[in-house]
Amino acid sequence: MKHNLLLQRIYGAQGTNGTITYNGDEICHTIELPDRNNIPRISCIPIGQYKLEKRRYPKHGEQIGIPHVLGREAILIHAANDAQKELLGCIAPVTTLTGEGVGYGSGKALAKLKALVYAFWDMGDEVVLQIK
Repeated sequence: MKHNLLLQRIYGAQGTNGTITYNGDEICHTIELPDRNNIPRISCIPIGQYKLEKRRYPKHGEQIGIPHVLGREAILIHAANDAQKELLGCIAPVTTLTGEGVGYGSGKALAKLKALVYAFWDMGDEVVLQIK
């Protein structure tokens, strides 16, 4: 079975904010870098549909990966509360947005998102992130 998470974004000069929902229910908010035409390490990833996969990285441990972003590699969903200071193109879930690309409660939001996604993976299901 395929599960679709929806990430709806608002773009700002200092960062990109969004909200992830599943079947209309809010899971968490997100922060990313501003939209800079998909330039690696300084831009959010482009609008599109991405199959999520489990990835293991030395810095962040086991995380939700977004492996098929055109022209990019090692894109993750991981904890961060300030996109400009802590992200290089990845997506960070947060519980509360406090400004463009800034929020707090990232660890708690990541745990909630991972619990949902990992439950689907444990059932052998596919999880897709649709970014609009």
